[in-house]
Amino acid sequence: MKTYKLTLLCVLFSAFAFSQVSDIQKNALVDLYNATNGESWNTSWDLDAPVASWKGITIENDDVIAIKLSFNNMDGELPESISNLSALKTLDLSFNKIRGQIPNALTDVSSLENLILFSNRLEGKIPENIGKLTSLKSLEIYNNNLAGEIPDSIGECKNLSTILLSSNLLMGKLPSTIANLTNLKVLSVFDNNLLGTIPSSIGKLTQLEELVLSNNAFYGNLPNELAQLTNLKTLLLSNNGFKGNYAILKDKLPNIVDFDLDETNLKGALATLDTEDED
Repeated sequence: MKTYKLTLLCVLFSAFAFSQVSDIQKNALVDLYNATNGESWNTSWDLDAPVASWKGITIENDDVIAIKLSFNNMDGELPESISNLSALKTLDLSFNKIRGQIPNALTDVSSLENLILFSNRLEGKIPENIGKLTSLKSLEIYNNNLAGEIPDSIGECKNLSTILLSSNLLMGKLPSTIANLTNLKVLSVFDNNLLGTIPSSIGKLTQLEELVLSNNAFYGNLPNELAQLTNLKTLLLSNNGFKGNYAILKDKLPNIVDFDLDETNLKGALATLDTEDED
């Protein structure tokens, strides 16, 4: 019996040790290594060792399904070949020094569920066709230098539960298509250059628990539909150009814990919906 168990353990160990991803996936990882100065990573890879032994790599059925390399001193740009990791579910490269743009090719990875690139030095725009990532659940790209508008196509990522875009250089309006994201629980866009009114369709986000719009250039009246977001625990709206007084709004949100408005907005009754047309 002992001999059988020992043989089984050896077989399992051998299967792990010698399991390997396809050459195209391995080459994509090597491209990432080379493009981000892999020799200077805090924990580097031995490119001669099996991929399964590389730090931060998770393999399932001979496919790379996760890359988790936060705080690893990665310095460089993401290669287009990262799209060859066709089974990837999680890409977490937070707290590094990654520059350049988010590769458009990354939106071809339809299996991607978690895109976590916050606290880097990314520039350029959020890919216009980000809506192709229909499996995406978490988009965390805050604390970068991303500019341009939030793409309308984001409304096609209907599995999104978390959107964290804060502390970038984003501009334009909050796209009304966000109202399609009925699974959304967290929407944070503070500290950008966003403007315009808040679309009344935001009232459709009934699962929303955190809405952070502070430090932008939003203006006009808040929509009455905001009071429909009864699951809200955090609502931060200060340092914008909102009109009206919204002290009563806090009483209409039974689960609210963090509530932040400018002092001029903290007295009086809930204002009516701004009449500006939505785009």
